[in-house]
Amino acid sequence: MNRVTPTFSFLHKSSGVLHRQSRFCFLLTTSSLALGAHAFVPRPVLAVIPSINPSLFQMTPHSASTSTSTSTSTVPLPPIARRDEERVVYAGVLPPTIQDRSLIRQANDSTEPLLDPPRPIADPYGWLRDDERKDPEVIRHLEAENEYSRAVTSHLIPLQESLYKEFLSSIQETDFTTPRPRGDYWYYTRTYQGSSYITYCRAPKNSTDFDANGWDGTKETPVLDGEVTYLDVNVLAQGKDFCDVGTVKVSPSHKYVAYSVDYLGDEKYELHVRNIQSGEDIVLQKVLHDSHHAQQTCDEEKDSNLLEIDNFVWGKDDDTLYYVTMDEQHRPYRLFQRRNWNHSSPVDTLLKEEKDDLFWCSVSKSLDGKFIFFDMASKETSEVWFLATETESSSQEIKCVAPRRNKVLYEVEHGKGHWFIVTNVDNSPNMKLMTSPVTDNSAAQWTLVLDSQGSSIFDGTVAKALDSVTVLNTHLVLEGRQGGIPRVWLYEIQSKTIKRLEFDETAYDVGLGVHYESDATSVVVTYDSMLTPPSSIEIDLGNYDERKVLKEKSVPGYNKELFGCDRLEVPSRDGKTQIPVSIVYRKDTMDKVKSGESVPLHLYGYGSYGACIEADFGITRLPLLNRGMIYAIAHIRGGGEMGRQWYEEPHGGKYLCKKNTFNDFVDVAKFFVEERKWTTPDKLSCEGRSAGGLLIGAVLNQADLFRCAILGVPFVDVVVTMTDSSIPLTSGEWVEWGNPNEGKYFQYMMEYSPMNNIQKDRVYPACWITGGLHDPRVAYWEPSKYAATLRHLNPSNPHPICLKLDLTVGHFSASDRYKYYREMSVDYSFLLDQLNLA
Repeated sequence: MNRVTPTFSFLHKSSGVLHRQSRFCFLLTTSSLALGAHAFVPRPVLAVIPSINPSLFQMTPHSASTSTSTSTSTVPLPPIARRDEERVVYAGVLPPTIQDRSLIRQANDSTEPLLDPPRPIADPYGWLRDDERKDPEVIRHLEAENEYSRAVTSHLIPLQESLYKEFLSSIQETDFTTPRPRGDYWYYTRTYQGSSYITYCRAPKNSTDFDANGWDGTKETPVLDGEVTYLDVNVLAQGKDFCDVGTVKVSPSHKYVAYSVDYLGDEKYELHVRNIQSGEDIVLQKVLHDSHHAQQTCDEEKDSNLLEIDNFVWGKDDDTLYYVTMDEQHRPYRLFQRRNWNHSSPVDTLLKEEKDDLFWCSVSKSLDGKFIFFDMASKETSEVWFLATETESSSQEIKCVAPRRNKVLYEVEHGKGHWFIVTNVDNSPNMKLMTSPVTDNSAAQWTLVLDSQGSSIFDGTVAKALDSVTVLNTHLVLEGRQGGIPRVWLYEIQSKTIKRLEFDETAYDVGLGVHYESDATSVVVTYDSMLTPPSSIEIDLGNYDERKVLKEKSVPGYNKELFGCDRLEVPSRDGKTQIPVSIVYRKDTMDKVKSGESVPLHLYGYGSYGACIEADFGITRLPLLNRGMIYAIAHIRGGGEMGRQWYEEPHGGKYLCKKNTFNDFVDVAKFFVEERKWTTPDKLSCEGRSAGGLLIGAVLNQADLFRCAILGVPFVDVVVTMTDSSIPLTSGEWVEWGNPNEGKYFQYMMEYSPMNNIQKDRVYPACWITGGLHDPRVAYWEPSKYAATLRHLNPSNPHPICLKLDLTVGHFSASDRYKYYREMSVDYSFLLDQLNLA
């Protein structure tokens, strides 16, 4: 559910894409910088707000299940969803009433007893669940919710338009990303004013350095001489409500580009291959019969013969593709090799299948192109298989790097004839870096990578955390964390010397940019902070002090000198833990604070899956800061900001210590209200999305500290969802939250699940709740049930509870960048209005 980011992510630098392992995962792509703050954090799903029809203020019942009281006042009444008071779901063993006896209730290797007899959980709004997304009664109710939200915010349309213009005024609409070398070309993307999506471009590489000085900033002029657009997402999106291009990979000869595209938001991607020169575009179909595995492909046939995939890579040459398909629960689980994809009779071979529902799979290729890797991982255990590209045409034998061991995570890269392994083997609190010869069943040969003094460069202790390794011919580029800050280290393989890259600011976000070539003599890192817009910095591997800024993100109208930022530590209620908090503000706002005046403050949090919310730059914060708000990010437990120990038991924010996540957030809010006295509850707002929506839902049940809350695609019906393995992705999440079917976890999860702890006759803050009809990670019925329950138990609550359910998208909201900013303008108009800043 990842409902969010994988705890152990497969971030393959050759692709620049984070594999979507969990229900709430984030996508990290080369275009993320264009969106600003938390571009990888799912944004709210909101449609462009049209002109408000006055009739919406006097809505009439839509059906017997959904009624709306008329009102002569300007404040409309919300829709009322019918309640089925006898409806329940069961936690524990399958009750006799469940017809499908094949539904699993726990992991295959679990030794925990199931609740027997099963425990009933009230689910009066369970009728809102429609797996087909077509039930007229459900659709009518969702439309009524949208009408109510539009009516409540109708007076804010001028503010929404103002916010939208402020967002656009802070971006350079016609722009390009830093060109990166690959073979004989520079590859980059462009955006154009008025165009919603990016275009993929390349130009001949006439020298080792690109020169964009001849670009005059217009759409018509090429960024580099000889520029060719080889994929225009604006063309793909024509006539579509939604268009998300997942992965784009140029073939080894540079003749073709393969890309995956989702036109619904349900994250089922078509696979296309395009001839770059001719423009011929082929959408790949299923191969229903082949000489080896006809039964495996036939059982995937649906109404259409269209091939649906999760991710893919090219093989050694242009004739071979490797792709991963998903099961009925939306879990990537099978690896296929397709040869002769462009022939009338292509050949598919099933190379590997993962049958354990807890494991998600992905395919990648080593940066040097010599190996295909098939990663199979749960949140706690992983296994990697490999195939040499040199022999892919003659042999389809796939081998295992090291068989899975319970609670041992590892991922593999190749270089210089060795495996380089990032792993927590032997129960290390953080990942260590190890190496071994290239062979199967290699675990016994893993040894720590040492420096010139014979010391391990990453030994897995709490001092510093390792996230990933990129293997170049002469260097290892290592990404991780130290002191709660992202870090990059360069390790020279021959001399065994290691150096951490240093930057002037005390808190920042830094990471390796996209690299396509293992023989690179320089690397490019992307850098930004809460005050500094993103930039691409090239570092010479022969002289680390030789740095060159290749490109800085233009932010029109932004004056860095007007703003300030700080990194604070807030004591938690356990008396042992210091919670890092990053804040950004206008200096004139902080002057008011220093004089004793309280000011509005917006508190953002996430705290799940070991995911990190960085102290990065975001143009979407500027309208809040310019209206006198302080923006704060609470780096609470459950995330990975302080290493894996910040996430894992016994002191992190997972399983039976999940409440630490919620308590930390409340403690930070109290710190600003009671300790620092920077703000007051009537000026304090909060926000979280996806699993961060769970955070906000749990916090609102615990503390009366907030005036307004934004809950984006929130995972709020924790126990009901996690008991039911028929809901996509649920079983894989048992190793994140625990399994409420088991006695060990049931009561603990019931104590924090937002839906099961909403209090009666209590004043809740104004809530803006969003969802997407086609969301496969947090189903639309969760925010719908949550809004209905908040209103039912608190009919006299003076603050509006609004649900905006986009009927055209999924978990990651709008794919159209202009619609994205429209959505945010609606979000923040509601927030500003509730804080009397409209």
